[in-house]
Amino acid sequence: MGKSLVIKVGGSLLPHASEIIRTILDSRKACLILPGGGIFADAVRETGTEGTIAHWMAIAGMEQYGWLLSGFGIETTVQPDFSDKPRVLLPYQYVRKTDPLPHTWDVTSDTISAWLANHLGADLLILKSIDQIRAAGVPIDRISTHIETQDLDPLFVPYILDHSINGRIINGAFPDRIICALRGESTLGTSFGPMI
Repeated sequence: MGKSLVIKVGGSLLPHASEIIRTILDSRKACLILPGGGIFADAVRETGTEGTIAHWMAIAGMEQYGWLLSGFGIETTVQPDFSDKPRVLLPYQYVRKTDPLPHTWDVTSDTISAWLANHLGADLLILKSIDQIRAAGVPIDRISTHIETQDLDPLFVPYILDHSINGRIINGAFPDRIICALRGESTLGTSFGPMI
């Protein structure tokens, strides 16, 4: 992962958020962190809201998680660009202005992170609370063709394949795996893209 890097921090990793942010800050890698939706998006789902209203509410939920992550000592930004240090993107304003994706629950922060990486010409590192993506219950090392999985939203795999996005999905509960991924070293996870 030599290019600029977008890191999506999954909402399910909330119990590990402090350690994740500390690990990323200690790496000194100039990356842009996209917060997942987690409990904030789940609250939107519980309302039964669909379509456009749910889409913007859930992205506002991502922003709430972003503010939470910032409480661990990392700066925030509303502009999706890279500086000389890691920052958390508060995505609502920019995604609302650009409106790049369908307004459906088939789009979550997974696909939004893929769109952001593509938009910025960056690689993508997704931190989840699973070791590898599973297809039919079987862990897979690499996504190179369309797969059916419950571990990612339905539009993510088509999007990364259509746009040739490079990246990895790893378990963010393990700081050593994050460090390896940030260094471009091998670690347990699922890779995708032509150069990974």
